[in-house]
Amino acid sequence: MRILVSNDDGYRAEGLQRLADALRPLAQLTVVAPDRNRSGASNSLTLDVPLRVFPYGDDAWYVNGTPTDCVHLAISGLFDYQHDMVVSGINDGANLGDDVLYSGTVAAAVEGRFLGLPTMALSLVVRDGRHFDTAARVASELVMRLTRTPLHASMILNVNVPDLPYEQLRGVKATRLGHRHRSESVVRSADPRGRPVYWVGPAGEGADAGEGTDFAAVAAGYVSVTPLQVDLTRHAALGDVDEWLRGRAP
Repeated sequence: MRILVSNDDGYRAEGLQRLADALRPLAQLTVVAPDRNRSGASNSLTLDVPLRVFPYGDDAWYVNGTPTDCVHLAISGLFDYQHDMVVSGINDGANLGDDVLYSGTVAAAVEGRFLGLPTMALSLVVRDGRHFDTAARVASELVMRLTRTPLHASMILNVNVPDLPYEQLRGVKATRLGHRHRSESVVRSADPRGRPVYWVGPAGEGADAGEGTDFAAVAAGYVSVTPLQVDLTRHAALGDVDEWLRGRAP
């Protein structure tokens, strides 16, 4: 088995190294990651400049592009061999609730799914301890489980691991995405010439964070595993929209 590993924190990130170390005993690895931190890149592809690929170790390359670029290149012709799975991470921070819409970590997994492979995105919900070793061990266990018992071909697993020693984890829970409050206001500053510049404000706290959500599972010390799908259609609203288009009140 050959696993493609990527991330959005860049090829020098600790989480990527820990993930690769944990998966090497299980499979042949190919690591293709961005040349720098590309957090928040979502599913973007680079279309305005050419992509360049640079080796930095055995079976490891970095790319001047996004996480989606990395996975797309690796699966669509960069190599003369095929991959069996894509694992993205370990992200330095949570990807809970609405985060999945912005996350480059999740986007790398989504791109693998677009291209027909089973995929998984892993994130460490960092507090103080920064237990990447815990998340790496969880990754290894889930990859072994996914290899033994494959899931539906359209499914993407979004995994969030509490920042705890492995022995303090309370278990693993299947969860749904929660929902955050709106983000904080942008932070206004100035450049050296006095011109205004802006920084995106921090993400909001959990709003829908009750039992059954990814927020609740991680807060209680459980690993959260959320099955994602690419289809964003709100199927339950199709009838209402059809009535609205016909000029009738839904």
